[in-house]
Amino acid sequence: MSSFKEIVTKAVVGKGRKNFSNTYTLELDNPSTILGCWVINHNFKGVKEKDSVKVDGSFDVNIWYSKEDNTKTLVAEETIEYSEIIPIKTLDDYDGQDEIIVRMIKQPTCVDATVEDGKVIYKIEMTIATELVGDTKIKIGVEDSNELLDSVDDEIDDEVKEDFLN
Repeated sequence: MSSFKEIVTKAVVGKGRKNFSNTYTLELDNPSTILGCWVINHNFKGVKEKDSVKVDGSFDVNIWYSKEDNTKTLVAEETIEYSEIIPIKTLDDYDGQDEIIVRMIKQPTCVDATVEDGKVIYKIEMTIATELVGDTKIKIGVEDSNELLDSVDDEIDDEVKEDFLN
C-alpha cells in the first residue's frame, strides 16, 4: 500500500521579466558627431512590493563625441539612476517569506546616440529578470514503511543460517 509524504523545500515560487528602453538627453557644448557611447559601473538591487519587485540601480554613461566641426574630441560622463517595477507571477497564490534574485538578462546598453539641436539624445536598453525563492511543499508517494520493513525482515530471515556457530 502506498501513502504520501510532504517535503518542505526551497523552490522558485514566482518569476518576472521586463524589457526597458529609455531615452535621455545630455546638453553639451556644441557637439558635432557621436563617436561612441558606453555604459559602465552598473549596480542594482531588488525589493519585493506586493505582486512585483522594485529594482533600483544606477550606471555611468560615457559619450565620446567630436566638436568644433570635428576638430576636437571629448568624453562626457553622466550617471543615470533608475527605479523600475517588474510584475511577478507567483505559483499557487504564494504569499510567504521570499529571497529575491535579480538578474540582468541584457545589461544596460546604448543602442542609439544622435546630435539634435546641439544636444545628445541617446537610448539605453536593458532586460531584467526576477525570481522569488521561498518555502513550498512537495508531495511524494512512498511505500508503507511497515510493509517495507516486514519484507526486508523476511529477506534477512531467509538468508540467515542458524548453524553459523558450528
